[in-house]
Amino acid sequence: MINLKAVEIKPNVFWVGGIDWDIRNFHGYSTQRGTTYNAYLIKDRKITLVDTVKHYLFDEMISRISDVVDPKKIENIVSNHVEMDHSGSLPKLLEMAPDATVITSTRGEKGLRRHFKKDWNFKVVQSGDTLDIGNRTLHFVHIPMVHWPDSMVTYSPNDKLLLPNDAFGQHIASSERFDDELDWGILREEAAKYYANIVMPFGDQVKKALSAIKPLDIDMIAPSHGVIWRSNISKIVEEYSKWANYESKKKALIVYDSMWGTTERMAYEIAKGLTESGINVKISNLKTNHISDIITDVLDSKLILLGSPTLNNGILPTMGGFLTYLKGLRPKKKIGFVFGSYGWGGQAVGEIEKIIGELSWDIPYENINLNYIPDEQEILNLRKIGNKLGKYL
Repeated sequence: MINLKAVEIKPNVFWVGGIDWDIRNFHGYSTQRGTTYNAYLIKDRKITLVDTVKHYLFDEMISRISDVVDPKKIENIVSNHVEMDHSGSLPKLLEMAPDATVITSTRGEKGLRRHFKKDWNFKVVQSGDTLDIGNRTLHFVHIPMVHWPDSMVTYSPNDKLLLPNDAFGQHIASSERFDDELDWGILREEAAKYYANIVMPFGDQVKKALSAIKPLDIDMIAPSHGVIWRSNISKIVEEYSKWANYESKKKALIVYDSMWGTTERMAYEIAKGLTESGINVKISNLKTNHISDIITDVLDSKLILLGSPTLNNGILPTMGGFLTYLKGLRPKKKIGFVFGSYGWGGQAVGEIEKIIGELSWDIPYENINLNYIPDEQEILNLRKIGNKLGKYL
């Protein structure tokens, strides 16, 4: 039997989650630093647990809960979000506390019933509803599509504590529980990656959610992944506001793949022109960079250049996969440029340009599509287009 300690984050409010040190892929998102699944136990007249953990960390969560109270005494389980990394332990927990009430949104109840096929004791709460648990009254605010339709946040005015589930999360496995115990640069990087790969399509909904929580008196934000925000709240809220408005830096990102080296040569020659115009450039080869890391750079970059040779009258598969991922995340307010090479056919650049056109990106200049290996004049033209794009940016 494992014996793990809970961490008191506020008087009688405890982190009782699980640390996933080894996970490196989270539904297609690379998690080099692992992650945590955070659950929070509130010890009051009615003992309340907010969210649970992924099913294989159930014993870890129960050990931490048992450090504070007998899990059988849990009366309320708040499910802010249906997704299985947060609700996966519900069945086992409700076997231990069968009389507990599951508190969730309307869409949350529908999702939990559909997934688990159980007739648990549900209590559906609407945005603005409250729950008296003793010395505290919990408040619930729906934040649909941040990032699922069922998503909501739980707020404890008594503790000035916001429990927003996936909002403000980061994939970090750490023994440290609070933001001021880790470097801000790492936290910002992982929060940006989380936002870019999970939340980015829902900027308008994020703005509504930020407006909904703005009037609340908050001195701690405890998300369901990563560390708890207590010292850098204003900084992470400011970042979310920028991301929700699709604000980005004046820098360029070149994403490409190459078969025989011509498209790669083009990428580097365009980069020289951009650098000469004073623009910071990052080059990402799809063979060696994970798409979830590249998407994080998309979030921060205003100018996105995409390059692919033509293969079988179409796009190289690595670029095709990246574009599928990009379309789903729908980044806005970008400047786009497409380049590529071909031996015969030459359709790839047109297909890429069509896709970024569907994203409503600004495409100020015509693409460059070179046959075989570039000559000296074509190399010069590549540098010139890089320079022009830099000045346009």
